[in-house]
Amino acid sequence: MLAFLEGLAGIRLHSLGPFQRTGREYYLPRCIINGPNSSDPIRIGIFAGIHGDEPAGPLAAVQFLRALVDRPEIAESYCLHCYPFCNPSGFEDNSRFARGGPDLNRCFWKDSTEPEVRLIEAELRQYHFHGLIQLHADDTSDGVYGFVRGATLSEHLLKPALAAAGEILPRNVSAMIDGFAAKDGIIYDAYEGILAAPAKLDPAPFEIILETPHHAPMEKQVQALVVSMTKVLEEYRRLIAFAANL
Repeated sequence: MLAFLEGLAGIRLHSLGPFQRTGREYYLPRCIINGPNSSDPIRIGIFAGIHGDEPAGPLAAVQFLRALVDRPEIAESYCLHCYPFCNPSGFEDNSRFARGGPDLNRCFWKDSTEPEVRLIEAELRQYHFHGLIQLHADDTSDGVYGFVRGATLSEHLLKPALAAAGEILPRNVSAMIDGFAAKDGIIYDAYEGILAAPAKLDPAPFEIILETPHHAPMEKQVQALVVSMTKVLEEYRRLIAFAANL
């Protein structure tokens, strides 16, 4: 999938690492793309594949980057840092966990020694993203839903994103989702140790986690995530422009 992006105009590929997993060497790929009019860009981090058995996220991240090459106006005013394979050994193994390691998405900001976690934490510290978007799939859900954290406007970004995804896959509107209270497909709590922005950032970034139903057709999961990310960028750019005119 990374080879699919190599050579595409406007996408800069980097390798973070290397690090070892059970005697094999791995890297975390980072893809950066600047949209038009981004001399002073809005920095967004997109993270996928922290659970290696959720391929919809990496597939959607790669498809989204490819779409931005064809339609750069989607990323106008943005600099997007995309990390499509946050758990490369788990992706290879089709496993939630890193090979020989834990669930990485319970290890953040706990002085973890897991190399993937340390590399991602360093990126989060360095770039002070204005927003984070995470891509996941849930094998216990029959519809799309999401988590919000960080800045209060996160909810106002997730609502239209879920509405867009709901045109492709059903919405999960249960009162309890993944063990958390939910309203209209939105959860306002989260597990401890998940991938998140550093504490006490000012201003706080928006943080959105998008979840597709794992057992839905892969093509529809990917499409739902791509349209959700597109809607988040569209809405955030609109909100920023509105605030600037106040």
